[in-house]
Amino acid sequence: MALKSTIYKATLNISDLDRQHYAEYPLTLALHPSETETRMMIRLLAFALYADEALSFTRGLCVDDEPDLWQHAPNGEIERWIEVGLPSEKRLRKASSRAKEVVLLAYGTDQQFDPWFQGVRKALMRLDNLTILRINENDCEGLTALAERQMRLQCTIQDAEVWLTGESASAAVVPRPVPVV
Repeated sequence: MALKSTIYKATLNISDLDRQHYAEYPLTLALHPSETETRMMIRLLAFALYADEALSFTRGLCVDDEPDLWQHAPNGEIERWIEVGLPSEKRLRKASSRAKEVVLLAYGTDQQFDPWFQGVRKALMRLDNLTILRINENDCEGLTALAERQMRLQCTIQDAEVWLTGESASAAVVPRPVPVV
């Protein structure tokens, strides 16, 4: 019998001073059996950074041809494709050909990120529509501390810094752009 996903509910109240975007989003996140709470919270962070009524979570890890989040234009075109983790160069190349903009929120230790980046860097230099944001290990720990089955989070974004406050914890996250050149 296959294991089922664990459902997390989040009410995310966003005050994005950088984009002048203020909204509250009731979100349902499915934690896949092979996914960590850290990865799930990075997906939630990705939603906060790019929040829009047209942005949605996908079926995630169980589907090869979908990102973690995506945003479609009214005509069905993929405007934004958001990946989380350290995907293969092939996956990012495919995303780049399918979407107007591709965003990767890369996380993990330096021992995980550095070899991955050196292995894909040359190939990623050709992808003009790719943005890589690095989430450091300490920021990941802070995000994971916020994870609860029922979350009510206040998110403030200013000067590319993110502050998330929950009922029992808070976290500051600074996604760092990674130059591919």
